Amino acid sequence: MVSPMCQYSSEDGFANDWHLVHLGSRAVGGAALLIAEATAVSPEARISPEDLGIWKDEHIEKLIQITTFIAAQGAVPGIQLGHAGRKASTYPAWKGRGQVPVSEGGWQPLSASDIPFHEKELAPLALDMAGIQKVISDFSDAAKRALEAGYKVIEIHAAHGYLIHQFMSPLSNVRTDEYGGSFENRVRLLIQVVDAIQKVWPADLPLLVRISATDWAENGWDENQSVELVKILKAKGVDLIDVSSGGLAAHQKITVGPSYQVPFSAKIKKETDSLTGAVGMITEAKQAEEILQNDEADLIIMARELLRDPYFPLHAAHELGDDISWPIQYDRAKPSH
Repeated sequence: MVSPMCQYSSEDGFANDWHLVHLGSRAVGGAALLIAEATAVSPEARISPEDLGIWKDEHIEKLIQITTFIAAQGAVPGIQLGHAGRKASTYPAWKGRGQVPVSEGGWQPLSASDIPFHEKELAPLALDMAGIQKVISDFSDAAKRALEAGYKVIEIHAAHGYLIHQFMSPLSNVRTDEYGGSFENRVRLLIQVVDAIQKVWPADLPLLVRISATDWAENGWDENQSVELVKILKAKGVDLIDVSSGGLAAHQKITVGPSYQVPFSAKIKKETDSLTGAVGMITEAKQAEEILQNDEADLIIMARELLRDPYFPLHAAHELGDDISWPIQYDRAKPSH
């Protein structure tokens, strides 16, 4: 699977030829499933002003072109629906760091509580009940548009410190109402988003949820809470958990290395009997295959390596001795042995 990777190349949420070529080349390169980047369910849900969006019907036309091309290559088009919450209205990495001022096209971020991600940032507004219901409706409406746009898989973004994760973690959620305090209350928004999407998303099309298995910070969201959450999601019919980590706390302490997040996937898979996807510094064919053969995950989700090499799946198949079809236009370049 091609992991959702922000391209910060949209205007007013519209996809364009960059997105067509970016995703299309990886479909040609042999990936089985391609998940479009975190796609905002509302204008205020964007991470940056340049984020992809699906909050209005006009966004659908170009997305249809992209999903049609992906499907024509024998791959499956998917989309990640997200809301940035307090991490909204920020600059793309190549334009600077921090929040974009309202005077420059930024906006007021929202969250579970009025706690900023960084101390120097503008504090988010804590969502009231009407605001929470709007978020749920926005996800539902986005799912309807995703279906019309030709997507066959939806992934709900509940990881990396974005809005749903902000409700889940006690480090960012200090509410005293039905959305705060206990574990059951803190996961309520995610469960309600799942319920709302399932009402409009066909039961025979996969629904994935990406979570951060741990905040990598004391007193935050952790592996044990993740296991309990996934048990609930499995009972509700969620098809696979995309297991990542981190992104919620600015003071997180992460030990990064090859396959560093795979143990989270393995733990959740073993303790919940759910299908899981593994991410994080997976860069080699044999490494990816071993994760599958060791039953640590059911799906390999790759990001940066597929930026470096859009044709990694074709190369990996050859390296592992698997004879797969190449695009007919490229077949004359296929290695013979």
